[in-house]
Amino acid sequence: MSVLLEDNIIEWEAAMAVRSGNEHQASLRRSTLEAELRAEAERLRTRLQPVVDQHHLYLEDVDIKQAGSHRTVHVVVDLPEDATGSMGLDVISAISTDLSVVMDEDPENDDRPYSLEISSPGVSRPLTEPRHWRRNVGRMIEVKQVGGDVVLGRLENVTDAGVRLLPQLPVRKGTKPKQGEPLTLDFSRISKGVVQVEFAHAQDEQHDHHDDADGTDPENAGDGHRGQGDPHGH
Repeated sequence: MSVLLEDNIIEWEAAMAVRSGNEHQASLRRSTLEAELRAEAERLRTRLQPVVDQHHLYLEDVDIKQAGSHRTVHVVVDLPEDATGSMGLDVISAISTDLSVVMDEDPENDDRPYSLEISSPGVSRPLTEPRHWRRNVGRMIEVKQVGGDVVLGRLENVTDAGVRLLPQLPVRKGTKPKQGEPLTLDFSRISKGVVQVEFAHAQDEQHDHHDDADGTDPENAGDGHRGQGDPHGH
């Protein structure tokens, strides 16, 4: 009986060793593929940059995903940080056509099938660079500070050192939002910033402000919408 038990233990250990070895090999393959895709994305970024510059846009990111032999190349472009508004589908369509030509003429293209997707940054993109914050001046931002405190406020100004917010104070449901005193935060104190989608119309806010006894000027409210381009497949 003890011999049988020992044999079972040995078989189990052998099976676990094989499983561990297979998982290790799979992990190595994934790591190798991810490194290759990152290197390829950086190469394509260099190749696509001049086209984006010609359209007076900013190349935010190039990312590649692979499923079998098929690759999906996702290119994120944005308006310059001093521009206002969001990107229209006509802009996305125009740059998509030009980027497709450059991809097709790539001398290092190995003829593997790929899909090219062009988009602008989504509203849920974390604000990780000063230019991201500058592009969203006037919008409502949720800021998580180092240490865990969270502030919701309208972004008023951005400098190289940090941002200034007009905090929105918590109020009872159904009552008009109240604003606190302007708050300045250094980037070193900010853990994360995310744009908040707003559903109130600017004209409604203006009407509310005109009804105020203090006669303060209405503020423009962003609609929280950012353009998203349709994928362009090959």
